[in-house]
Amino acid sequence: MDLGKILTLQASKYPKRNALICDSEKITYQEFNERANRLANGLLRLGLRKGDKIAVLLFNSIPLVEILFASAKTGGVFTPINFRFTSEEVFYILDHSDARFFIYGEEFSELVERIRHRLHKVECFFSLGESAPPSILNYETFLRECSAQEPDIPLSEEDECQLMYTSGTTGKPKGALLTHENLLWNLFNTVLGREEKEGETSIVIGPLYHTAALNNHFFTRVAMAGTSVLVRQFDPERVMEIIEKEKVTIISGAPAAYHLLLSLPKSRYDTRSITKCTTGASILPNETKVKLMKFFPNLSGIYDVYGCTEATPSISILKAKDSLKKKECVGPAVPFLEVRIVDDQDRELPIGELGELICRGPNVMKGYYKDKEATQEALKGGWLHTGDLARMDEEGFVYIVDRKKDMIVSGGENIYPREIEEILYSHPKIDDAAVIGVPDPVWGESVRAVLVLRKGERMTDEEVIEYCKSHLASYKKPKSVEFVEGLPRNPSGKVLKTILRERYLKKGERL
Repeated sequence: MDLGKILTLQASKYPKRNALICDSEKITYQEFNERANRLANGLLRLGLRKGDKIAVLLFNSIPLVEILFASAKTGGVFTPINFRFTSEEVFYILDHSDARFFIYGEEFSELVERIRHRLHKVECFFSLGESAPPSILNYETFLRECSAQEPDIPLSEEDECQLMYTSGTTGKPKGALLTHENLLWNLFNTVLGREEKEGETSIVIGPLYHTAALNNHFFTRVAMAGTSVLVRQFDPERVMEIIEKEKVTIISGAPAAYHLLLSLPKSRYDTRSITKCTTGASILPNETKVKLMKFFPNLSGIYDVYGCTEATPSISILKAKDSLKKKECVGPAVPFLEVRIVDDQDRELPIGELGELICRGPNVMKGYYKDKEATQEALKGGWLHTGDLARMDEEGFVYIVDRKKDMIVSGGENIYPREIEEILYSHPKIDDAAVIGVPDPVWGESVRAVLVLRKGERMTDEEVIEYCKSHLASYKKPKSVEFVEGLPRNPSGKVLKTILRERYLKKGERL
């Protein structure tokens, strides 16, 4: 079995069922498969070889997922690029990935022209627009000229399928090489962990250059013969209009997206079609879960998913029945994955003790592309080292406490920002929160809270500090508070604390 065969099978079983909806366009499984085949055969005609990278710079769209499956059917390696990147960042991915084929949207033509003369490794450029230079192939014209027959390329599950660049918070992105086997085992884990059903309609609001949106949300829906509604770029009001119009049953998103949806007046939209929410990237507070259950009155449950790009991405899933019962928990490990909590010498720790979460299983990446040293470090001893601090309870449920690098050491005490952030989230005036450590001449580091208040609300530094003091040990309370309009986040919704720390260091602050 391989990724491409999944689409072929669904097209044979459900040819007239809607596979994709994007804006006003709808295509069936048969049309989806035929278009993917046309592109696959065209790429083979241009000389694509197994293992070649096919880079894509597109908003969420039907062509983007056609390219995913065309790549899979030919033995190519789908390499999506963050559409928020600058021209230099796009150049880095294209150059580092050794992409031979590059397909981009008309919106990015100006960006591409700035770097095209330097892209010596790219042999074939495709544009979705009509205004590209003659040397650039037009995507739709190219498809019309190609055969819709199934490509006859022998593939194995060990073949590389995706090159997913991490949306890391520090340094250059690393390219995680994922195989067909990784994708298929992640699918099994996701279907079982999220208790997926056939034929659901899911709205894809996360960017498809991110592994959670691509592999957990979109690919799972194809494998379950459902309908995927692709949202080009997240806009809360537009999302609610689509949910109402298309009778969407499943929505998946980061907590930041749910907070924005909850800020809208519920009475304006019919939200009764939604029966399932899944969330990831960071902890969704219980208070927010309760609000979601009121916002979507027919919601049967919320599923908390924890993972990372290197695990394709699922590591653990908290099922709906445990969602409110197990507070700040990400559930047990997915079925086909081993998880351990270890100390700095990789020794397994007793139940309840805090350490790094490591995992091992068939969904874990092959390695980082062209980075042997980073691969050896990440996969030390055959286990993926996540860099996340966690503990496990007696039932095997995992609680992510924080990133190892985000831990604050103040006066010899270890302080975990996420614990303080959860307290801050519980305050009715606070909409978003991040806690960082900043240099302190006495204590080494001290705690700083960076807050976004709800619209129309006001708070003082003292009010925030006292609130934390009433819920936490005194040494954990913030020593300083900053109110901002918004927090910097990476594409997966995680707060970029590196940027926050750099921002305050540039100000020359020494608290």
